[in-house]
Amino acid sequence: MTQSLSDLSAQMLDAARTAGADAADAMAIDGTSLSIVVRAGALEQAERSEGITIGLRVLVGQKQACVSSSDAKPGTLREMAERAVAMAKEAPEDPYAGLADPDQLATHTDTTTLELFDPAEEPDPSALQDDAARAEAAALRNPAISQVQAASAGYSRRHIHLAATNGFSAGYARSDRGLSCVAISGSGADMERDYDYDSRVFQSDLRDADEIGETAAARAAERAGARKPKTGAFPVLFDERIANSLIGSLLQVINGAAIARGSSWLRDALGEQVLPAHLSLMEEPHRLRIAGSRLFDAEGLPTARRAIVDNGVLTGWTLDLANARKLGLQSTANAGSSPGSPPSPSLSNVSLTQGDQSRDDLIKQMGTGLLVTSMIGSTINPNTGDYSRGASGFWVENGEITYPVNECTVAGNLRDMLKTIIPANDARGYLSRVVPSLLVEGLTLAGD
Repeated sequence: MTQSLSDLSAQMLDAARTAGADAADAMAIDGTSLSIVVRAGALEQAERSEGITIGLRVLVGQKQACVSSSDAKPGTLREMAERAVAMAKEAPEDPYAGLADPDQLATHTDTTTLELFDPAEEPDPSALQDDAARAEAAALRNPAISQVQAASAGYSRRHIHLAATNGFSAGYARSDRGLSCVAISGSGADMERDYDYDSRVFQSDLRDADEIGETAAARAAERAGARKPKTGAFPVLFDERIANSLIGSLLQVINGAAIARGSSWLRDALGEQVLPAHLSLMEEPHRLRIAGSRLFDAEGLPTARRAIVDNGVLTGWTLDLANARKLGLQSTANAGSSPGSPPSPSLSNVSLTQGDQSRDDLIKQMGTGLLVTSMIGSTINPNTGDYSRGASGFWVENGEITYPVNECTVAGNLRDMLKTIIPANDARGYLSRVVPSLLVEGLTLAGD
């Protein structure tokens, strides 16, 4: 592409004004992605995509409409703007729609300080294939592994620019390098599957392919001979790999859109205890080399570190401008957006207070119960917090892991569950969601 994303965004705004918009914001993304999948030592799939995507939101009074395209020709920009304005004129009034005031906008927009883009050359497809093949070969060296479902490696990079008629204009770049392996032990009806993966901003930070393959194989081998656990009320330890899903259930119901709709079991819990008193849940948008980091949100507001839960107490909602206006509050600079859709609340990086015990310590402490390492399906009532999910993992007896389990259901109520969580100290600090293994007392297991 010959013109800059900044110029392209400005052209979209000019086209919107010419078409009759009172205000507008624009997004332009230029991206490339490459994915390689290896199976049985041979290349099974190779995909590459590259191109530009543009999006425009226009406001005519208090009416708004969004359009998007992958064509950046001047004629297309004009047609997009005209179509968007025509759509907005037919849209219902939205008293909460609107851009940020100029004095709300971020002034520090140099995202290079966050190190979100690896300046190294894009990896050759053969290098990705070699990584995937190495991970697969490492997994197959484990004699308990019957096959590797797939080993894959990928790379992506994106340049993004945001602009609006309120004067905001800023861009940033992101890159991602990933590697994964899924191993299978046993055969027929006795097959068990497990995985390992890594994803980093910088190639140099990525874990070694052999380590990923070996870990996937060891996990799958441990699951051989899985059977259903006992039915009853037992403590459940959510392994670090899936503990984020438990905290994610909390984050979903403090999203401003859910609060504004009234569809949240925490809608009346502001200022109340939702976690144990010694635990805090922090949003940290400025961490270096972390994919979720950002200096400003999709509406141009400056981001900042904040306590979502402070010493167990819920302090506020996750808000963009529109939902903040609906609730009579201020935005928390959590607007996320994509081409063709208006902003909506979304989080950056989140960290839960870690404990002072290891996962093994919590296994000993739980006595008899379930260590969950994988979950499937989800039945969560957003209005009541009632929770039920399929699970697999390992049965713990007298503080020791005794056998692998599968085909069971874990059930409880999130309001009660979250107030009793006991965190381990094993969270991976390089993830966007830093959540350790979590022990929850007295959940209902449905097994044999």
